[in-house]
Amino acid sequence: MIRNLSAEFFGTFWLVFGGCGSAVLAAAFPELGIGFAGVSFAFGLTVLTMAYAVGGISGGHFNPAVSLGLALANRFSWGHLVPYWAAQVAGAIVAAAALYAIASGKAGFAPGGFASNGFGELSPGGYSLQAAFLVEVILTAGFLIVILGSTSRAAPAGFAPLAIGLALTLIHLVSIPVTNTSVNPARSTGVALFATTNAIPQLWLFWLAPLIGGALGAAIWRFLLMPGESPAHIARDETAH
Repeated sequence: MIRNLSAEFFGTFWLVFGGCGSAVLAAAFPELGIGFAGVSFAFGLTVLTMAYAVGGISGGHFNPAVSLGLALANRFSWGHLVPYWAAQVAGAIVAAAALYAIASGKAGFAPGGFASNGFGELSPGGYSLQAAFLVEVILTAGFLIVILGSTSRAAPAGFAPLAIGLALTLIHLVSIPVTNTSVNPARSTGVALFATTNAIPQLWLFWLAPLIGGALGAAIWRFLLMPGESPAHIARDETAH
């Protein structure tokens, strides 16, 4: 179990350090030309690379909403859910602390939002709480469907990290203007602790909405889309063999 939790810690660390780091360190300089698109690709690349690196150890969740969705889809043990969440949140906090230590090494540094998530006055585009809730639920649900589908027995082997990484890129391209993109409570928690805005009072939404979205995505997959993976199919296959 320690290997699984270490993999989740390092995978989530990489996601927050790489993804949020691209926003805090690179996107702050317009002359680099990274912008929203660059930050979106950075998040996608963090998941893609760590899914290949440590996904074979822990499953490569790096996200409490993903762990919940996988548990609801019978792909993950409920008994491991809380330890996974703890490892993911710890990885996010350590990554945010490391990023803060680096960013504060520049003269005149001010954390500001520090890549945190928000709605209303903390939304990059000024979107409401309702809009933020809806986009986070929908996109997290879609993310779970991609994860479950690309890792199913019906999918081509070895390509899941590519699909998952590209899905996270797409999610960021859509929702950075709305919430600065969470779909991941651990990612939201880590950077919120170092922001100097009201990110912490709004943090509840970026736990609630992704968890609801993860559960919704798992339910859609399990009851509507799951190809050849229902308990009846699995039992029939095992009996046949």
